[in-house]
Amino acid sequence: MNDNKSNILEITHGGARPNAGRREGTGKFGEPTSVVRVPVSQEPVIKDFLAAYQHKKLLTDLDVIAEFELPSLSALPVSLPLYSSKVSAGFPSPADDHVETRLDPSEFLIDQKDATFFVTIQGQSMIDVGLLPGDKAVIDRSKDASVGDIVLAIVNGEFTIKILGRHSKTKAPRLLPANSTGAYSPIEITEEMQFEIWGVCTGSFRRFQK
Repeated sequence: MNDNKSNILEITHGGARPNAGRREGTGKFGEPTSVVRVPVSQEPVIKDFLAAYQHKKLLTDLDVIAEFELPSLSALPVSLPLYSSKVSAGFPSPADDHVETRLDPSEFLIDQKDATFFVTIQGQSMIDVGLLPGDKAVIDRSKDASVGDIVLAIVNGEFTIKILGRHSKTKAPRLLPANSTGAYSPIEITEEMQFEIWGVCTGSFRRFQK
């Protein structure tokens, strides 16, 4: 008499397994994928198109920074009066008894002169935190970036200013815009990307007239 159990092989590999495969949202495009059949001859064309589209979309979301400036280290300190009176319009009295202290704009904006430089804001992606096109952002390379900081980052060879975030599931870095219109998307940093944080934005300034 044969034991039927001896003819049954126990399969210990293959097949679907819980939590197997790539995690959702971790691919090159950061979203679920589907299978599409295309002619073999058109496969390189479609791949090139997708790569070009991804690069164009990334550049749009980056608001690429191109203008860098260093502070003038040899300039003499400038001490200007800081008035204590609070007014809704006009100008405070120039009388000496209204002067609370004297302020050097460079010392106010710059913590480490040898680690600080300025970049010019190019686009609209950070307007909700007060960074408008043409503003000068103060970047300090000596500071360690934390989640929630405004940072200057380099992504695939392009510089951008965004809020540093972290993906809730994968814990991968994210670069978040500050524009409530929805015109800009978060930039999900993947292993395929060149990514580095170059400094922390500690402030900004702008001119209204020249």
